[in-house]
Amino acid sequence: MFPTQFTGASFTWERKKLGDVAEKVIQKNNNNAFKNVLTNSAEYGIISQRDFFERNIANKNNISTYYIVQNDDFVYNPRISNLAPYGPINRNKTGYTGIISPLYYVFRVLNINTAFIEWYFKTTCWHKFMYQHGDSGARSDRFSIKDNELKKLPIKLPADDMEQEKIAKTLTSLDNTLQLHERKCEELALIKKALLQKLFPKKDEFKPEVRYKNFSDAWEQRKLGEVATFINGRAYKQNELLDSGKYKVLRVGNFYTNDSWYYSNLELADKYYIDKGDLVYTWSATFGPHIWDGEKVIYHYHIWKIELSESLDRDFTLQILEADKAKLLANTNGSTMIHVTKKDMESKVISLPNIEEQKQIGSYLMKFDSLIALHQRKLEKLKQLKKFLLQNMFI
Repeated sequence: MFPTQFTGASFTWERKKLGDVAEKVIQKNNNNAFKNVLTNSAEYGIISQRDFFERNIANKNNISTYYIVQNDDFVYNPRISNLAPYGPINRNKTGYTGIISPLYYVFRVLNINTAFIEWYFKTTCWHKFMYQHGDSGARSDRFSIKDNELKKLPIKLPADDMEQEKIAKTLTSLDNTLQLHERKCEELALIKKALLQKLFPKKDEFKPEVRYKNFSDAWEQRKLGEVATFINGRAYKQNELLDSGKYKVLRVGNFYTNDSWYYSNLELADKYYIDKGDLVYTWSATFGPHIWDGEKVIYHYHIWKIELSESLDRDFTLQILEADKAKLLANTNGSTMIHVTKKDMESKVISLPNIEEQKQIGSYLMKFDSLIALHQRKLEKLKQLKKFLLQNMFI
């Protein structure tokens, strides 16, 4: 089996042991020469311990026993997690020399491309060896492998140094592009937040800071239940949900991760169907508003169809409900497992301008949401590409 390779690249890969291409760092922090204590995080890599924990963890009386970690040295952290089932191996890219707990294994690579090895340890190619030669030990959150075994870890790499460099440069370039898109998505989210603050009145105020031309009237406060009707979907018995049929039955999971569908042949009142463009709200488990973009379907009990009066614009209402969702999440430590009641929704007081101003605000914010979604799709494609390359450029 050969990995994905560059045009003109050889198929010659070598199998070496970690101990052949790296040496263990055993230099201690004698006389407390270095003060910068590092930690190795599965999510953030090697960073300052103070930055990670927001305080100093290391006992200053013990740091003379810590290992010295130079820039470009590698550190193995035996603490396991969902992101690193055998513990992370990361490269020190802080740009400075620091120190790290002797519980970690520090090594320095020799005569091979440092960036290639860095990327190698972001794959799962080395996991099988760890599984076969180590164990989780007495602590379930820590993986145990002896130093002499770790040195036997097999590493397959191109015999050609240029090919190592090309692989590393390709992945590094892709990762830099991915980070740029992540920052772009974060910036757009912040801009959207600022727009909402400017285009909607602050608490206890009746006019926003920014208005469209020709609009100056105070906004009116209404209960949501006075201007919108929340209609529950139908509760189904299991024998009414079919593997095929005339109508799909829309459930909460279909908005998020579940692509499987149930069907129904029941002919129901119009209020139990939703069509493309309808505003709906999932209120059990994962919650929030959506504009349905599919075919005509029957919707399940844990979804409301929201019928709007003539005084409400759909896109404007979506923005109000999205902002309300954000507030609920902020008050529940980010958990999306929130049960929202119809009574709660109907009693919410909202601020409304006239319908024409609603349409302008709603239209503008929907276009901005489309821009955010576009960048998020690009970001997701880059993540998928990175995952593919990590799976196929190494053996």
